Amino acid sequence: MTDHVHDLRSVREATDRLLTAVAKLDNAALAEESHLPGWTRGHILAHLARNADALVNVFEGRPMYESATARDADIERDAGRTLEEQLTDLRDSAASFMATTEPDQDWSRTVELRNGVTDLAANVPFRRWVEVDLHHVDLNIGYELSDLPEEFTEREIDFLADRWSGRPEVPPVALVATDGRRRHTGSAGDPAVTVSGTAAGLLAWLAGRGDKGASLTTSGGPLPTLPPL
Repeated sequence: MTDHVHDLRSVREATDRLLTAVAKLDNAALAEESHLPGWTRGHILAHLARNADALVNVFEGRPMYESATARDADIERDAGRTLEEQLTDLRDSAASFMATTEPDQDWSRTVELRNGVTDLAANVPFRRWVEVDLHHVDLNIGYELSDLPEEFTEREIDFLADRWSGRPEVPPVALVATDGRRRHTGSAGDPAVTVSGTAAGLLAWLAGRGDKGASLTTSGGPLPTLPPL
């Protein structure tokens, strides 16, 4: 089972990095566009705070979000706040999430996330780490995919490669990192396409971030188009 204690420590470190970086911004910067189409930096910060609240719901046995509509409305409501308000909300919601993980509990139990997705409670801290660190990159304030911790990048590539595995709309793909590590994703069968590049480049393609695969080398066919996350 995943080491949730280690992952919670990583969540705390990632949150501290985020808060330190965001504190250097100003109100005007929060209203500027992020790397995510249609979202300002304020939208991303609002989402991160509400995601922390949602994961508290998960641990306490409630629906993650009241509804998709309510989730989106909460983000829109909070996106235009001042820097001070955003920072306070980020700190408070992150602290609430961490506090929910402190009591003794069954980390091997199954919990329900969005859209009927289930997972082990022990995997939720890594999911939060993904939210914090990937969205830190999405803020477009100088933290890049290449700056992510190596452990994070390798685990998120594994997670996303598994997510796209067995999808009939994605051809069989061999992923080859510059360090020689190989993975398989897409539908079953011998890989029709080999995609090679740095770990950051592979993550960019799998997660729909950064150059979205422009830095990768492909053989056997064009770079496949992946479904939205």
